[in-house]
Amino acid sequence: MAEIQMINKMESVVKSVVENYLHDHPDICSCERCTLDMIALTLNALPPRYVVTTLGEVVTSVDLQGIQSTADIMMALMRSIEIVKKKPRH
Repeated sequence: MAEIQMINKMESVVKSVVENYLHDHPDICSCERCTLDMIALTLNALPPRYVVTTLGEVVTSVDLQGIQSTADIMMALMRSIEIVKKKPRH
């Protein structure tokens, strides 16, 4: 029997968005601590999107690319960046 797992699909989407945003904005600190703080704050501001999948299976059924989802993620990220910029923990 294949091993199954539960994952929060929002996590991989937020990580990708944060990494892309930081790549395009070199003026924002992208050290590991600041990056992880931004990811954590952003995820805490968004609803989770859990899916159950077989280990290694590609999950494509969760729609997180819609206009509203993208806007929600970007708004949460902007707030997270401001918090981390004001009080970096590095």
